[in-house]
Amino acid sequence: MRFHGSNLKLFEFTDNQQIQINYIINLLNQYSEKTAPSKQKYKCFVKGVDPNNFLCSVLLSVKIINMKIKFLALFFLGSILTASAQQTVVDIAVGSKDHTTLVAAVKAADLVSVLQTAGPFTVFAPTNDAFAKLPKGTVESLLKPENKATLAKVLTYHVVAGNLDAAAVVKAISEGKGKVTVKTVSGGSLTASLNDGKVILTDENGGTSTVVATDLKANNGVIHVINSVVLPK
Repeated sequence: MRFHGSNLKLFEFTDNQQIQINYIINLLNQYSEKTAPSKQKYKCFVKGVDPNNFLCSVLLSVKIINMKIKFLALFFLGSILTASAQQTVVDIAVGSKDHTTLVAAVKAADLVSVLQTAGPFTVFAPTNDAFAKLPKGTVESLLKPENKATLAKVLTYHVVAGNLDAAAVVKAISEGKGKVTVKTVSGGSLTASLNDGKVILTDENGGTSTVVATDLKANNGVIHVINSVVLPK
């Protein structure tokens, strides 16, 4: 294998370092001549080092390996991001340990198939802790079959048609001079505003919820995580 590294500078050495390195180079080259029958030479350019020596090839090999590792890391990161982008908003929620209550509610309301369609949907997803803030027994009551219509209304109140990422929401608030009202899939409305740089949702009853995580992107929309359940009238 032959390495070429025109105009490549890996290290700069002090005089003392150069003396030590030259000694090591001589030892390594003696070893390489004994162990490499082909006596193949590697060429690269390292300031202060003979470009035809064994150590130079080692240093360049290390650099090339590091480059390959970085490439593989970027490749796998890209694969992960691509896989995430192929998921629906439901898939992302199912994969979150903080949204098990929401997922159970979506299933109980028979909204899974709806939220797996093309959309796009902007989902304000309450965490498990958000549901736990509701009065005792509320979640259990909503999950009962006889309350399916009410549950569906509550859940679709958290969904807005369209793909509104965080930047779009903040821009709309700015253009609305501090707040913007959006229509939800349930037919109700939510008002978004900013407080200390965070987006605050105000429901039709005056209740508020803070967006604590943004832009969990799916192939049919985007999810923003909120810390309280918003309720329609």
